[in-house]
Amino acid sequence: MAIELTKEDRAQAIASIERYFREHMDEPIGNVAAGGLLAFLLEEIGPSIYNKGVADAQERLQARVTELDFEVHEAEFAYWRKHSKPSKTER
Repeated sequence: MAIELTKEDRAQAIASIERYFREHMDEPIGNVAAGGLLAFLLEEIGPSIYNKGVADAQERLQARVTELDFEVHEAEFAYWRKHSKPSKTER
């Protein structure tokens, strides 16, 4: 599955790459080169980051599913324990 960015997100990412090069590298990077670098990173490294996010989400969901029985468990056949009057011997 290819990682797609919205037009707005792509523009922000390219601007961020350009800024990073201006502030941290010896030479600035142009808009076209920044767009190419972004495309490379999305295709080459993006899937690893995406897969890690999916794995983290699966782990969290599995933990929640495991806890589900404890969170929503209801006692079975509890009516008579709640509504019975104590017998004369229990008073």
